[in-house]
Amino acid sequence: MWYFLNVIFNILNKKIYNYFPYPYFVSVIHLFVGVVYCLASWSVGLPKRAPIDSKLLKVLIPVAVCHALGHVTSNVSFAAVAVSFTHTIKALEPFFNAAASQFILGQSIPGTLWLSLAPVVLGVAMASLTELSFNWLGFISAMISNISFTYRSIFSKKAMTDMDSTNVYAYISIIALFVCIPPAIIVEGPQLLKHGFSDAIAKVGMTKFISDLFWVGMFYHLYNQLATNTLERVAPLTHAVGNVLKRVFVIGFSIVIFGNKISTQTGIGTGIAIAGVAMYSIIKAKIEEEKRKGKTA
Repeated sequence: MWYFLNVIFNILNKKIYNYFPYPYFVSVIHLFVGVVYCLASWSVGLPKRAPIDSKLLKVLIPVAVCHALGHVTSNVSFAAVAVSFTHTIKALEPFFNAAASQFILGQSIPGTLWLSLAPVVLGVAMASLTELSFNWLGFISAMISNISFTYRSIFSKKAMTDMDSTNVYAYISIIALFVCIPPAIIVEGPQLLKHGFSDAIAKVGMTKFISDLFWVGMFYHLYNQLATNTLERVAPLTHAVGNVLKRVFVIGFSIVIFGNKISTQTGIGTGIAIAGVAMYSIIKAKIEEEKRKGKTA
């Protein structure tokens, strides 16, 4: 379900950017629809709203800020380059997660795991060099989102001790919405009022415009909710690998649906990156299995 909802979100999101290229505003809409959904769910008790105090709020604010920054920069990248290219760059997420786990959390990452990430880095570099839609805004934005989501993953794990993941994500969405609104108004507000909204309505009509924004927000919230529920059950590194395998689906579907032309080298680079992630997953699974056996022995 996480993969399926993410594919639909990515396709609809890019279709919106093709006629309404305002990623800061669209990022706010994604979060706004999710917050309305959360408030409606709380009002009927599904789930029951968990109380929040100042101590927990302090823990959640860093998560929400990282979530907001990662979300906006992802959308800036999606709007600037092909969906398949953004997801190829974001395949570097396990590399950033491994670095953060070792150097920030102090967890020991075996050399074999580091070696398995080398093809991921090489593949992304190969794909980037010959990507037909390449531009620096798209590339740098996707890299910033990698770093932001790595920190979000670490902070989320720390914040999950006292509250269930559904409530955690609801509070994160509310805080992130407030973080995203000011830059959207500053960066895109004047353009939107001048011609942004009117141009979009002229192209697709008011009904489709509002409908697209509503549904892209719903799919965004639901896929992230499922991703957060998954994170509750696994380690951040394992979650990162699941995230990258999800990109295989997204890259494949986006190339087919949008008819994106990719060079041979970009195709090979993307393949190498995904193969590296598969190798990483197998090695990581074996290490975890050996740890479990050691504990039960």
